Amino acid sequence: MTLKELQTKANEIREDIIKMLLEAGSGHSAGPLGMADVFTALYFEILNQKPEDPFWIERDRLFLSNGHICPVRYTAMAHAGYFPKSELMTLRKLGSRLQGHPERERLPGVETTSGPVWLKPQDTPTHRGWMGKSSEFIVSVATVSTTRATTGKQ
Repeated sequence: MTLKELQTKANEIREDIIKMLLEAGSGHSAGPLGMADVFTALYFEILNQKPEDPFWIERDRLFLSNGHICPVRYTAMAHAGYFPKSELMTLRKLGSRLQGHPERERLPGVETTSGPVWLKPQDTPTHRGWMGKSSEFIVSVATVSTTRATTGKQ
């Protein structure tokens, strides 16, 4: 994608975040809206992924420590093709895969249950054996760290 296309996509993601939060009637808005550019870059330029195969062994993994910004992750995932955009309107509804904090076992493509309270040792990358060829991305408020950038591994 060109820079202009990425900017347009980030704004589309912001619009959908606002719609889903209004539909839910609750949820954090500032963090998700502020991180739209980062998640757009991750899901449309940086992550090595196959949305049609979220368990692809060579995928890059994204670990979100501040789970309350998950509306931006869900929206970027929907725009990338992990699930239909219409599902965004189920945020925080009973039985929905899209809750106020992401849950690993509910939504394929989400690597960990998050929100610092819920990150358990068994959900960490080293414990789960996820240190193969793929890269791991840790996103926390405004920090993106990649193993490719810090170690030179591809």
